[in-house]
Amino acid sequence: MLNRRILLAAAALVGSLSLAGPASAFDKKPYDAKAFAATQAAGKPILVDVSAPWCPVCKAQKAVFDKLAANPKFKDLVVYEVDFDSRKDVLRDLNVKMQSTLISYKGAKEVARSSGETNADKIEDQLNKSL
Repeated sequence: MLNRRILLAAAALVGSLSLAGPASAFDKKPYDAKAFAATQAAGKPILVDVSAPWCPVCKAQKAVFDKLAANPKFKDLVVYEVDFDSRKDVLRDLNVKMQSTLISYKGAKEVARSSGETNADKIEDQLNKSL
């Protein structure tokens, strides 16, 4: 009886771990102008991810991010997420015209920008430019 309980508990634990998804090295947070400026001033690598929940390209980009996030070289990358539909102020400030836009910064300097990119190698190359 005790062995059965242990087996069931272990199965439940393993099942819950597989639902959790991959561990993420990315420090993801909603875009906040003050926090963004502080991160730039600290010289950290930054990715601004402009997406929309209805956007299939954005979903494909998220799948690429999930794979890249496990790479330890991106452990210091800070990802600011911007909702395309509700954050028009940020879109104006960053000169963003469409969802699925990725903007990479090395500190305060913009080093790369793409829109609609889903190729994993190209996204990784863009992230590398911010390191």
